[in-house]
Amino acid sequence: MTIATETPQDVPASPPAPNRLKDIAQQLLATRRVIVGIVILVLLAVLAFVGPIISPWNVGERDYGALLQGISPDHWFGTNRTGLDIFTQTTAGLQKSLLIGLLVAAISTVVAALVGAFAGYFGGLTDKALTWIADLALVLPSFVILAILSRHFVGQGGWFILVLLLAAFSWMVTSKMVRGLTISLREREYIHAARFMGVPPYKIILRHILPNMSSLLIADATIMVSTAIIGETALSYFGLGVQSPDVSLGVVIADGASFATTAPWVFIFPTALLVLLVLAVNMIGDGLRDALDPAAKSRRS
Repeated sequence: MTIATETPQDVPASPPAPNRLKDIAQQLLATRRVIVGIVILVLLAVLAFVGPIISPWNVGERDYGALLQGISPDHWFGTNRTGLDIFTQTTAGLQKSLLIGLLVAAISTVVAALVGAFAGYFGGLTDKALTWIADLALVLPSFVILAILSRHFVGQGGWFILVLLLAAFSWMVTSKMVRGLTISLREREYIHAARFMGVPPYKIILRHILPNMSSLLIADATIMVSTAIIGETALSYFGLGVQSPDVSLGVVIADGASFATTAPWVFIFPTALLVLLVLAVNMIGDGLRDALDPAAKSRRS
C-alpha cells in the first residue's frame, strides 16, 4: 500500500502579509487631488530654492532706473516702488515661508505628541496639569499675544524666534486628540505586557504608543504647515513677523498691497504663490488623512 504524500507544490501558498506602507502609497497615488498637490508643491519648492539663484538680481539689489516697472526681460515679475526685483523677492519669500511652515509643523507636532501621550498615559496629577496648560493656551488670544511678543523678540532674534512663537500656540488641539488615543491604547494587552516586563514608561510611550498613532500625527503635521504659513504671512503683513533684511511672502504682499490696482504685478505674483502653496499642502493633507484614517474617508462620503 502506498501512502500518498503531498508534494510541496500541492501545499497552498499562504497569502503575503499586507504591506501597510505600500497600501497607503497606492491609495495616495490613486487620489487625483494628492497627485495635483504633490506636483504643485514640488514645483513651488523648486522655484523657491532655485529662483533666487537663477535670478539676475539679488534680494536686496535695487534697480533705480526701473522703479515700479512692469514685466520685462530684465525683471521677470516687474519691480516695486524702490526698484527691488519682484521675482527675486517673491521666490526668496516663498522659500522663507515654506521653511517657517515646515519648522512650525515639526516642532508643534512633537510637542503635541509628547504632551498628549504623557498626559494620557500617566493620568492623575500629570494629566490635570498638562490638560490645564493646553486649555489655558487655547483660550488665550493667540494672535494678540503673538503680535506683542513678535514685536519685541523677532527683530532681535531673527525669524527662528517667530517659528518658536507660532509653534507655542499650535500644539494644543492635536495634543488633546493624542491624549484621548493614549488613554485607549494604554489598556491594550501589549502595553500591559511591556509594563509587567519592567519597560520604563517613557520607552512605552516612544516605542509603543506614539508609533501607533503616527497616521494622525503625519496628517495633522501636514495640515499644520499651511496653518503656520498663513499665520506667518498675517503677522508679516502687519509688520510683526519676519523683519528686514529677511523677506517672506507676507512682507512682499504687504509691500505691494497699496499698489494692487495701480501696479498689480507687485501684489498678484506673491499672493498667487501663497494661495497655490496653501492649496497644495491642504490637498496633500486631506489625502493623507483619508489614506491613513479610513474612518475619516467614510465620514466624508
